[in-house]
Amino acid sequence: MINEVTRIMTAAEYAAQYGLHRVGARPDLVSYLKQAWARRDFAFELARSKLQASNQRNRLGMLWVVIQPTMNALMYGFIFGILQGGNTPLDFPAHVVIGVFLFEFFSSSANSGAKSITGNAALVQSLAFPRITLPIAAVIQQFLTLVPMLGVMFIYCMILGTTPKWSWFMVVPLLVLFTMFNTGIALVCARLTVHVRDFTHILPLITRILFFTSGVLFSVEKILTSFPALVLVFDFHPIYQALQIARGSIMNGVEYPSFYWIVLSVWAVGALVGGTIYFWAAEERYGRVD
Repeated sequence: MINEVTRIMTAAEYAAQYGLHRVGARPDLVSYLKQAWARRDFAFELARSKLQASNQRNRLGMLWVVIQPTMNALMYGFIFGILQGGNTPLDFPAHVVIGVFLFEFFSSSANSGAKSITGNAALVQSLAFPRITLPIAAVIQQFLTLVPMLGVMFIYCMILGTTPKWSWFMVVPLLVLFTMFNTGIALVCARLTVHVRDFTHILPLITRILFFTSGVLFSVEKILTSFPALVLVFDFHPIYQALQIARGSIMNGVEYPSFYWIVLSVWAVGALVGGTIYFWAAEERYGRVD
């Protein structure tokens, strides 16, 4: 008699045989992005509902969207206008308004993106969906907040003496690039916060340092005139370039090197692609967020 030994199949082998996949398993990048695109309506509605909820909690509602950056522009403009003396840039009030309003979009995107996973722990743990939709929804929320801010920013610039011109439409492609860049940063911050929860306390400090070192409130050429090598660094500073392109497009008599568009485009694409891959690589980790 021939004894036959039947090998017991493992659970993994059974799953492979019947085409079963592990819960929460990370799909390949292309499939992952397709799944995220299929849920674009979810991301938009999530952003819109969060924006409405945040406005309803405030007595003044949407007015705070404009009041806060306006107060910041007044306060910082007054203080730094005095500190800089004769080194203030051309048309200093409009310079500050554009800088403060657009930087607010960057800092809010980074901070809200950082909390997008940890702040939605119940949603992440209970439903199966590409987690990348959460930081993207956070950036969409900040973009929706930016829209009325831009209208007020243009009004302020006209009150301050800026003449409307066709170059104002260059703000549209600028916002496309700036939004791509901010999305990439938000994705990186979202993953970092999952690994290091204290990062949410460090990030506001980082954005504050960037606020004071990105040319929001001063002219790089005038303040750093004694450090020409440092001035050259700003030719590759994405936030500074975005602000200068906006000022050159909106304000009268402000110019910027045309290659800023090329460098900013590289930063935008690089940040978005790099941030997407970096976030996707830890997809399985997000389901265990606590």
